[in-house]
This record gives sequence, C-alpha cells and structure tokens, in this order.
Amino acid sequence: MSNEDISDPGHGNSPAAWIAVVIMLIGFVTAVVAFWVASPTLFFVSVGIIVLGPIVGWILAKAGWGVAGPRFQPKSHN
Repeated sequence: MSNEDISDPGHGNSPAAWIAVVIMLIGFVTAVVAFWVASPTLFFVSVGIIVLGPIVGWILAKAGWGVAGPRFQPKSHN
C-alpha cells in the first residue's frame, strides 16, 4: 500500500477545530485554577467556557471554516 492509497481524513485540522480546541483549553485551565483557589463561581464560569468551545467550532464550520468548508484551504502534507 502506497501513500497515494491512503486518503487523508483531515483530522479536524481547520480553523474551526483549532479555535474550538483553544477555547476549551482556556476553559480547562481556568477550571483547574478555580479548583485550586476554591472558587465555585469561577469553576462554573469555566465549565460554561468549555461548553462554548464546541458550539463556536460548530458555528465556524457552518460558516465555511471547517475541513470541508469553502473558506478553508488545506495545506499539503509533503
């Protein structure tokens, strides 16, 4: 099997996916800090940030910034 026989599924490597992951990472880091300083309010705000990540990613994918979107230009894997 050669490299040409394997189709690249994209692995979510798009602006929509990256922004969603970054938002969720910010939420997780904020949750860890909130847990460490024992701030329930900040913890629940960070849970909201984590939930917001996939929603923003979905919106950006629908706006064309996903793997199959018209605004996304994939880079070659050479």
